[in-house]
Amino acid sequence: MTGHAETPSPLPSLYFPHGGGPCFFMDWTMGPADTFDRLRDWLGDVGRAYDGVRALLVISAHWEEPVVSVQTGAHPSLLFDYQGFPEHTYRLTWPAPGSPALADRVRTLLTGAGMESRAAPHRGYDHGVFVPLKVAFPRAHIPTVQLSLNADLDPATHLAMGRALAPLRSEGVLILGSGMSFHNMRAFGGQPGALERSARFDAWLAEACACTGERRESLLAAWSEAPSGRYCHPREEHLLPLMVAAGAAEDEPGRRVFQDILMGVQVSAFAFG
Repeated sequence: MTGHAETPSPLPSLYFPHGGGPCFFMDWTMGPADTFDRLRDWLGDVGRAYDGVRALLVISAHWEEPVVSVQTGAHPSLLFDYQGFPEHTYRLTWPAPGSPALADRVRTLLTGAGMESRAAPHRGYDHGVFVPLKVAFPRAHIPTVQLSLNADLDPATHLAMGRALAPLRSEGVLILGSGMSFHNMRAFGGQPGALERSARFDAWLAEACACTGERRESLLAAWSEAPSGRYCHPREEHLLPLMVAAGAAEDEPGRRVFQDILMGVQVSAFAFG
């Protein structure tokens, strides 16, 4: 897809696994060398499919604020918020422009839904943004704005954020939730039973996302009661970007669009709308 005129309206909203640290830009030694190859290929497909969108709005698992915050700078820097990786991964570049206009629109929509927000003019792109999007959109040509999670980590709050932002899908803005559908750090790498437990939660998540409206929201709001829910997410920050993506789809169903075994567990990506 090339050119703004070809942008679908409304666009879907997406939730995807962003891998581990700068995983796509190094020799992976913490498992098979091809561990992230399939995810890399899928992200490349996403970039080719949506190359003509007007802007990207990204909700990353790696930014939490007491009041939901919106990146407002015109030229965000990169935040190398990972540790222990090869030196060259701290010199990666992804100079996508920000969009103060989109940031203002996001804040207007949140205000209209009765949600407080703050401007974050100096916030850079964290690795939940620039690492996967450097694969998907290597030209870094699409204006990109990052939106924080609310530090209350309430799924209902994040579903409501998504509902508020739904009009953006008809304005050429691709809403992207960047996290991991499994994020128990102690279980990565082959902990006994981890694959089976991750698969049970993943199957539940696919069924929940395929529902619509109030049914989907009630299921997702109670995600911790799902099979192996708390095992898969001892802390829920990597699941909450899915809530925003799902909320933005309103009454449209979701579907699994990618699935793989990464570091011994099953993970998936979902598209809504």
